[in-house]
Amino acid sequence: MTQLLSDIRILDELLALHLDIRLWSARKKMTVEDFGGAKLPPEDLASLGSKRIADPETLRIFGTLKARAFSHLDRHGVRFLSGWAIPEDKAGDIVRELVHLRDEFHQAKDAFLANYDSSIRDWVDRHSQWGDIIRHSTVGPDYVRARLSFRWQMYKVAPLMRHEEAQAVQESGLAEEVQGLGNTLLAEVCRSADDMWRRVYEGRLEVTHKALSPLRTLHEKLTGLSFVEPHVAPIADIIRSALDRMPARGTIGGTDLLLLQGVVCLLRDSRSLVEHARKIMAGQETVSILDSLLTINDMARDSSDEAPQLQTDDADDAPLLPEIPSLSPGLSIPGMGLW
Repeated sequence: MTQLLSDIRILDELLALHLDIRLWSARKKMTVEDFGGAKLPPEDLASLGSKRIADPETLRIFGTLKARAFSHLDRHGVRFLSGWAIPEDKAGDIVRELVHLRDEFHQAKDAFLANYDSSIRDWVDRHSQWGDIIRHSTVGPDYVRARLSFRWQMYKVAPLMRHEEAQAVQESGLAEEVQGLGNTLLAEVCRSADDMWRRVYEGRLEVTHKALSPLRTLHEKLTGLSFVEPHVAPIADIIRSALDRMPARGTIGGTDLLLLQGVVCLLRDSRSLVEHARKIMAGQETVSILDSLLTINDMARDSSDEAPQLQTDDADDAPLLPEIPSLSPGLSIPGMGLW
């Protein structure tokens, strides 16, 4: 029970945030009447598809803003329950960006609804041969207005803490969710690093300081969530130490780039990442960790038969996908008596 209560106390420093963004698909189910009385297969053999009753391009902005909101919360929080757990002391900054995205969403919604009728007419004219099946399924702007929304709920999770209620806490599943936060956070780190490697570092001979931005973002996330479990702070220290070694200006190449590539590769490997965090917790200096990464990466570069292709680093900052992968099979982060 003592361990259970210790884990649950992580919630004292977290807020739970549930993001509720609803989009209108502009799709309606096809009906038999749409086919003009043609003979169709029975329903147990085939089902009818859907038809678009509005131009999907006019709705693209709403999906983009939703993806940006997911990406923002993924950068600063960790997946928890049906949303995210965010550090309570960072909640103000996190919510301010959500407010900005919500305002953009509402502006786009107002603009879309202001031109809704003419947009539908244009869509029908574009598909004049099938205009009737669109007209028979159109809906009014009030219907659409009710189905486009951007909101969130933020709350404090407060478990039952009295001795006789410990079993109720464990049976509720909340303890399991809290105990899994460390694994979830490390899985998100690996996911972010893998995306970072592909977009920014893979095959590069030099990068600009723009390439440091995703590492700084990841460092900020880990620093804000360092209380989730004890391996997080050492990982943040590795990133910080690598960033501190970078030149203040100019392009980054040679040994400096090799170091960054080594750090990102480490962040992609959940097992090695936890192992290096343990070494730091046992007293090893981050500088020696970085030196070892640089040595390994340098040896790998020297032994490569094919030089990497020189690329630019102005790739688009595409949002992370909502799905988060698992840690390496069988990996469970040990508490080492600290959490």
